[in-house]
Amino acid sequence: MNKKIIIQKTADYAKKTLEGESSGHDWWHVYRVWKMAKYIGKKEKNVEMFVIEIAALLHDIADWKLHGGDEEIGPKTARTWLETLDVEEKYIEHVYQIIKTVSFRGANVKSQMKTKEGMVVQDADKLDAIGAIGIARTFAYGGKMGQEIHNPNSKPTMHNSFEEYKNSKSPTINHFYEKLLLLKNRMNTKTARQIALRRHKYMEKFLKK
Repeated sequence: MNKKIIIQKTADYAKKTLEGESSGHDWWHVYRVWKMAKYIGKKEKNVEMFVIEIAALLHDIADWKLHGGDEEIGPKTARTWLETLDVEEKYIEHVYQIIKTVSFRGANVKSQMKTKEGMVVQDADKLDAIGAIGIARTFAYGGKMGQEIHNPNSKPTMHNSFEEYKNSKSPTINHFYEKLLLLKNRMNTKTARQIALRRHKYMEKFLKK
């Protein structure tokens, strides 16, 4: 099993699958998460970089938000792909579990990520959801899903379950309060927390304006 070849083939696969996608879950989102995950991973101790890279590249290969709320389609698609490359089962299962639990699940729902590799990928994904690029992605997604930009009569909701969060149709501005402004304090690694602080402040300034 040549890990470098597998990573390159997986990058090519992700690019081919997601290039041109317009909701903010496109190839360039994946590319940024991949690069950030490598950056964070190299600062952590005792992590398997192969798992980090593969999970980052496949974390949005079939996002539940764009597939009728199907929580299993993403990890299953990743598993199927890695099986075609004859990747060892221990790696496939690890990547499967990371993708299954990487997503934000609601303001009052705790993260279930259990491994350092998963925490690194999750942090990289969260970082791309905040700051300047996060603002752009949020409005792109809202437009794609037919959500209002803002409705002063609709107040943010702190969801108590993944089902509540998944079925929410609130305006895009509410999403900042329901998720994005919460991410700074949910970073797993010291490196991500430092980066998140700057991006968080940028969002606060944007919302104030």
